[in-house]
Amino acid sequence: MNYQKILKTFLYLVALHSFVVAIALMFSPSWFMQQFGYQEIGEPFFKVQAGIFHIVMVAAYLFGAKDIIQNRIMIQFTYVIKFIATIFLISYYLLVDSILVIFLSGIGDLIMGIIILYFYKKIFIV
Repeated sequence: MNYQKILKTFLYLVALHSFVVAIALMFSPSWFMQQFGYQEIGEPFFKVQAGIFHIVMVAAYLFGAKDIIQNRIMIQFTYVIKFIATIFLISYYLLVDSILVIFLSGIGDLIMGIIILYFYKKIFIV
């Protein structure tokens, strides 16, 4: 089985996911965000900032996917970021505001992080 090819493809899918999330964050009107449980957002700065952060992460995922072996550190960065995001999102859901989409995003990041770590270990830890 070609684990490098699988991981490369998965990283491209993760990058696409983050790009779609970025566009949604930056350009969704307040009424749309309210459908997912968020309160009305008057000032769009933080929403746009979160979108730009996702674009930055897209670049990290693409750098990692470009050459799995040469950019090993980017793969490590990717699964660490996914696990940090998981902790943040689930903690926010439990401690601050129980918005279902936040919890589901945390679970999604956890699953992505586990998959990336799994293939990383298959490639580098024989």
